[in-house]
Amino acid sequence: MMDTRFSAAIHALILIAASETPMTSEQIAESVGTNASYIRKLTRLMKRQGIIASRRGVSGFALLIPPEKLPLRKIYEAVEETERIHVFDLHQNPNDRCIVGRYIRPVLSDVFREIEEKAEQALTHTTLADCMQKMKTEIKQEGKL
Repeated sequence: MMDTRFSAAIHALILIAASETPMTSEQIAESVGTNASYIRKLTRLMKRQGIIASRRGVSGFALLIPPEKLPLRKIYEAVEETERIHVFDLHQNPNDRCIVGRYIRPVLSDVFREIEEKAEQALTHTTLADCMQKMKTEIKQEGKL
């Protein structure tokens, strides 16, 4: 099962960027469909990377990087705590007595790495503002804006 930190972080950042007042972890959690402690964990990671800020005595978060200058890769690296995009895992115990079992790991390692490099490029060139624009388009198509 894939981790959902990255998508939850993008969701939270769109809320923070679009809100006229600072969004609290409780408000964000309600929209994301999770609990506030999970959102606080994500926001702590994003604060560490200079993506958002909070102030003592003031409830909520503010975006420190304009959405059009915030690549999705920076968000991914912050919440996944890695610089390398990782999408696929290899099964651990292929049978070396089988010809496929013997060669599957190096073959898939190369294939998966190529795919992950393409994902890295896409995340580098896609910004939070791009996601926000796509959301506006979706909302307009439903006639809600």
